[in-house]
Amino acid sequence: MIFQIRVTLSGIKGFFRVYHIHGATTLYTFHKQLRSDLDFAQDQLIMFKALDVTGELIGRYGLFDLGWGTVDKMSIEKLVKAGADTIIYFYDVTNRKSVILTVEGEVQDPRVSPDVPVLDQVKGPNPIEFENGYVAFEDLPERQRHLPGEEGFDPDEDDDLEDGDEDFADEDEDADEDGSEIYDENE
Repeated sequence: MIFQIRVTLSGIKGFFRVYHIHGATTLYTFHKQLRSDLDFAQDQLIMFKALDVTGELIGRYGLFDLGWGTVDKMSIEKLVKAGADTIIYFYDVTNRKSVILTVEGEVQDPRVSPDVPVLDQVKGPNPIEFENGYVAFEDLPERQRHLPGEEGFDPDEDDDLEDGDEDFADEDEDADEDGSEIYDENE
């Protein structure tokens, strides 16, 4: 069996990855592929949290046995048979950083082997870019969403930016109107 799994970030529309994964692939093999593709740090503890359709916990799988098994013993197919619909992959357990893995069903893909998941679709930069302030077009507020050359935000409509407003223009000149300076030449 070959499964299609979509990787997303919670609340971000401008990011996803779609993988085709052989059912015999272990969570550890998938972890190594995700870590490589998405530039996750290699020195962090990881954990997979499997949930069913209703959001109930099926199991937690880590490098150490957390009571449900380890990532090198649990396969994608075993998780799907146990009812896993969504898997939350914590790529940095300490800082609670995660991506959401959603099982979208079975596919036919002759390129897939149990050793190497195949990246099928890509959208957006890696998750670290979102942490650094990147905002995808889809995630912009409606009033800021426009392409170059299209009509977008009009500064004339903003009350704070009137032509006669001199608050910002004379800021340097007015800084010492009362004669008291912050700088003391005797210091």
